[in-house]
Amino acid sequence: MSTKADTRQHLLDTAATMFHTGSYSGVGIAGICDQAGVSKGSFFHFFPSKRDLALAVADQFRQRIGETLVKEGFSTQYSPLARFDRFAEALYAFQKTQTEEHGHLPGCPFGNLALEQATQDDVIRMKVDSYLSVLGNQFRQTIAEAVRCGELPEVDEKATADAMLSYVEGIQLLAKARNDPEVIRRLGPGLKSIRIFSDG
Repeated sequence: MSTKADTRQHLLDTAATMFHTGSYSGVGIAGICDQAGVSKGSFFHFFPSKRDLALAVADQFRQRIGETLVKEGFSTQYSPLARFDRFAEALYAFQKTQTEEHGHLPGCPFGNLALEQATQDDVIRMKVDSYLSVLGNQFRQTIAEAVRCGELPEVDEKATADAMLSYVEGIQLLAKARNDPEVIRRLGPGLKSIRIFSDG
């Protein structure tokens, strides 16, 4: 017998797949409920609105990506610059698996949501920005460590982290446009080469 927690999780998982492989705006509550086999009454018991569901989905993506891509990529058993290669390899593996499973490359779930909703819904925009900031901070900490151990020269750590984050989002967007995860495999190694130097 399914529990309330099971029903909520099923709605989350269904919506996560539909948002990621389709679009947030193209998916309605009725469609999510139909796909999940859940009544609208049950939906509104757990989520007051589609936006609330989207925020919960974003939190779930953040947790799962943190436990997989980020954990695999930024393990301290590797040197700082090697971690960026590891992260790029994990990102390629993730998008390749998604492409094989769904028949098309879905891209970054946060980048997709930002492109769709950043000018439409400030609450969703801030949620996406908060996740990207967490990833950017991981980049910044790794850059700082690379500078300390001599793998990198003195750089503007925040600007370099932001440039790396932009690069990661950009190669995923290009891979999505071409429906080809090999774009990420080919361009991923360039991540560790990004440098932004301070004007001072």
